[in-house]
Amino acid sequence: MRSWRAVVQNRWPVLRGKQGSIVGMSNEVNHALRMLDYMRSARRVNSRVPVTVEWSEKGEIHRAEGYTVDISPKGCLAVVPQGFPVGQKIRLLNSVNGRIADATLIWRGHEGRTGWELGLELVNAPVEFWGVEL
Repeated sequence: MRSWRAVVQNRWPVLRGKQGSIVGMSNEVNHALRMLDYMRSARRVNSRVPVTVEWSEKGEIHRAEGYTVDISPKGCLAVVPQGFPVGQKIRLLNSVNGRIADATLIWRGHEGRTGWELGLELVNAPVEFWGVEL
């Protein structure tokens, strides 16, 4: 299977600029390609794990219960009844084994009946955070 980078580079070849110099793809396209490569670089497993998210707001700690849709060594896709801005720092508690890890919200999807779809990236989480071999 070809990477997204290969597909895009084949569809949008390098352009010739003034005096025959080569002009590459824009920084935005390069950034998007790097993000696609990064997001799909880890193995994902469909797994519904109950989780709790904690965040600080105006000096108070808040909590919300949710669950994962899929998990990977780098993070998870979770559904939580609380929306956050992308970049929000939270603490993620695996409610099955009690392990805690810091996480960053890197993607926010749609709000469904049970909550928001959240793409969470784990920060320095132990390999055994999910309690399964990935």
